[in-house]
Amino acid sequence: MSIQTPTAPVQDRPKRIVAIDIVRGIALIAMASYHFTWDLEFFGYTDPGLTAFGWWKIYARCIASTFLFLVGVSLYLAHGRQIRWNGFRKRFAMVAGAAIAISVATRIATPDGFIFFGILHEIALASLLGLAFLRLPALLTLVIAALVIAAPVYLRFEAFDHPWLWWVGLSANNPRSNDYVPLFPWFGAVLAGIAVTKLAVGSGVLARLAELAPGRWANPLVFIGRHSLAFYLIHQPLLIGCMWLFSQMMPAQVETPQVNFLKTCQLSCEQSRDTEFCSSYCVCMLDTLEGEATLDRLYNNDQTAEWKTHLSDLAGMCTAKTDSKLMEEGVK
Repeated sequence: MSIQTPTAPVQDRPKRIVAIDIVRGIALIAMASYHFTWDLEFFGYTDPGLTAFGWWKIYARCIASTFLFLVGVSLYLAHGRQIRWNGFRKRFAMVAGAAIAISVATRIATPDGFIFFGILHEIALASLLGLAFLRLPALLTLVIAALVIAAPVYLRFEAFDHPWLWWVGLSANNPRSNDYVPLFPWFGAVLAGIAVTKLAVGSGVLARLAELAPGRWANPLVFIGRHSLAFYLIHQPLLIGCMWLFSQMMPAQVETPQVNFLKTCQLSCEQSRDTEFCSSYCVCMLDTLEGEATLDRLYNNDQTAEWKTHLSDLAGMCTAKTDSKLMEEGVK
């Protein structure tokens, strides 16, 4: 996920900070573990929607936040004293090129959820925008970071629902994508990395961190951390290839669309309601969709405003019906 410029202390770049490479390496291993679980779900070996909710969702966001924070750290370490344009342009071209390649590949392989603005797209744009914040006071940068992170919570506009504006992250409805990392709120993590690093340099913490010399146990993590772009581009095709070969020998049990719908609906619903309510609610939704013969429309990822409004109306109707049913049963 994270592709950063080489890290080194700002003062004449005496040497690379190994501890940062280790943290990046750990984050890359965590990312691979999440992607492995996503692949299990994609090939049908786990319940649908497993990685989209609950602790798996929190895990994914922590990983992405760590990578983007490290982007800010590396950006300041490499260019905080003076922007090294040759190095920056080279790294930017590599990350942007890889992002475009991923968009093209996923558009062909998974058109319903292709990656139009994922973690690499965000890193490329955030690295470019982050240059404007390298000279700002650290506390001001932290304030701006907090505002960027909070913006999607309070600022949602239908005007941003146009596909060409999805990268901003302020649309009323989030688009479907296998990796969606828009400017808001994720640029806030990069700004936080810039600000914290600037404070660490001024307080001498970074100098002490640079003196740490971990043992040989850290060599694999350091190697991965220093080749993060290559690791990111290689690991998922490798995992998917291995999973595909395994599926040819031991195929996953094929579930009907109805069973998949109930499992996904139950998992999503239980993020906010209890199990009893969700079981009844999901059956109501499935019965209604099948009665209308629109279940296929749901699985075809219809993104029209009319269909989204209709789904919202159905959800409201089934919520009211389920609440009424459970209330009557409670009275009896």
